[in-house]
Amino acid sequence: MVDIQDIYDAHTRIRDYALWTPVMTSSTIDKMVNCQVFFKCENFQRVGAFKFRGAFNTVSQLTKEERERGVIAHSSGNHAQALALAASILGIKATIVMPKNSPMVKVNATRGYGAEVVFCENSTESRVQVANELIKEHNYVLIHPYNDERIVAGAGTAALELIEEAEELDYVFAPVGGGGLLSGTSIATKGLCPDASVIGVEPKNADDAFRSFRDGVIYPSVKPNTIADGLRTQLGDITFRIIREYVDSIVTVSEKEIVDAMRLLWERMKLVVEPSGAVSLAGLLKMNDKLNDRRVGVIISGGNIDLTGFFSKLL
Repeated sequence: MVDIQDIYDAHTRIRDYALWTPVMTSSTIDKMVNCQVFFKCENFQRVGAFKFRGAFNTVSQLTKEERERGVIAHSSGNHAQALALAASILGIKATIVMPKNSPMVKVNATRGYGAEVVFCENSTESRVQVANELIKEHNYVLIHPYNDERIVAGAGTAALELIEEAEELDYVFAPVGGGGLLSGTSIATKGLCPDASVIGVEPKNADDAFRSFRDGVIYPSVKPNTIADGLRTQLGDITFRIIREYVDSIVTVSEKEIVDAMRLLWERMKLVVEPSGAVSLAGLLKMNDKLNDRRVGVIISGGNIDLTGFFSKLL
């Protein structure tokens, strides 16, 4: 299992390529929740999301033979972009399987980083099936978006940086979809702040991780209907095992609560944050009565949102 040393090693591996993103605060939000909040802004990371950390950590460890075969992943967008960029930096061919309903801003960015995009149906099963068919045909190396210990270690570097900068924390909130970020966050947090509570936050309309954590068995993500497109995936066996050991609780938030959190970040902090990135703040707002006078870390996982409709209304 991944440990804190793996996260330190990943940080050393990626530090010349990934950005040390800012930790930001807001006196307005602090007053709203009556605690001190530190936002780790991965919306400022390369490709606009934390995913670059894990992707580069993983690809940089491939053997020469694996690099020559090329890499493949299935993703709705942020891992797609991250792997495309990481592969481009290292001169590796990348193919990405993306659901047809993936935001076009993410599809275009993935192509812009040099990857070939292959579309599939809007389900986890279709993603896996199409990717496996391409692997069988071309012998690509699969870089899983979350169920890989190298991905988890890379993702954990965001919380590592957060705690090194903000110092001792009482709570850390992170989004959960497939569980890569939450897994890495929990390992880093417990390794550096053993008494801190790690809270995963998930859309109520895609609550498979919440139910899996509650019942001790992995539930599939079946037709998740949430604005948070990056959290429509289900836990893997690796991430589930880590989450069960290190995470204290998973809470769910409504679509309105997600949008309200996005709006608060946009209006009060001038941060462009995607729905998946705002769920962690939505979870904090939901639990604020339990956080009085505490020091709280919030992982903002990304800021890739399609603003085409917004800008078209200005014309």
